[in-house]
Amino acid sequence: MVSLRPSRAYLAVPAHRSRLVAKAAASATDAVFMDLEDAVPPSEKAVALEEAVRSLSSLDWGSKRVAVRLNAVDSPFIAEEIRTLAALPRLDALIVPKAERASDIVAIADQLRAAAPDRAVPALELLIETALGLVNVDALAAAHTSVAALHLGVGDLAASLGARTSDIGISPDGYRHVGSAQSGYAATPLDLFAYPMMRLLVAARAFGLRAIDGPCGAFRDARLTEASAQKAAAMGFDGKQVIHPDQIEPTLRAFTPSAEELAQARRVVEAMETAEAQGQGAVTLDGKMIDYANVRMARRIIELGS
Repeated sequence: MVSLRPSRAYLAVPAHRSRLVAKAAASATDAVFMDLEDAVPPSEKAVALEEAVRSLSSLDWGSKRVAVRLNAVDSPFIAEEIRTLAALPRLDALIVPKAERASDIVAIADQLRAAAPDRAVPALELLIETALGLVNVDALAAAHTSVAALHLGVGDLAASLGARTSDIGISPDGYRHVGSAQSGYAATPLDLFAYPMMRLLVAARAFGLRAIDGPCGAFRDARLTEASAQKAAAMGFDGKQVIHPDQIEPTLRAFTPSAEELAQARRVVEAMETAEAQGQGAVTLDGKMIDYANVRMARRIIELGS
């Protein structure tokens, strides 16, 4: 696995908005990506790249993970972005949007090496946000040794799938039969992102990568923000994109084990250690059987809390 700084809350910020970038650098978030793609209008692309370079070279980012999201592989901007950013020492990663083909990832890595032959290729983090990208996620995860993380692009994925919603990261309401108010039919629950989240997570774990969930668009709703982050954390994701500073604290909280979770995890480990000392491979704790699989899960929780 490529070594990464923590990325529980991964704040997106438009690269051309220098004031917002400076606020992001000073914030409590784990990671920041300066966006050159969707958050930047075509007329501001050159300015955004210049500002990204300036920010990487002049701002104090502390221990944050700092990335830049490139424009799409078929855009007229990406080649210059790669040449300009490749050698910057404070750049931890480049995020590749709409990743769909392994050959594109290899080509980007080769261009980075050619642009800065004396520097290791920056980590590549791939945004899986189309149906084709999700189908090819295993090949994308294994495309190059510089690939370090997979992100779920919830907005564009919903559009790619044809989902009937315009909310970022929120499933459309469950299907309700016509006339249900009179007939008494219940709404059918719908979780648009359950399969894409699990599919991406499995690919990330299979190839030793980090898994980052997409953002919750309702940035002023702290409860929904935290609930969305709790879902991703419970599934096993390493972090979640956030689109507003107000989302940082609830997201960090969701990805940080509580005191109760840590205490229970330590009890599991201690109980197994006691059993092992007595020559046993399993033990009962609180009426449940505990074995080495439980210990591995418990140690993951302890690691997250350290």
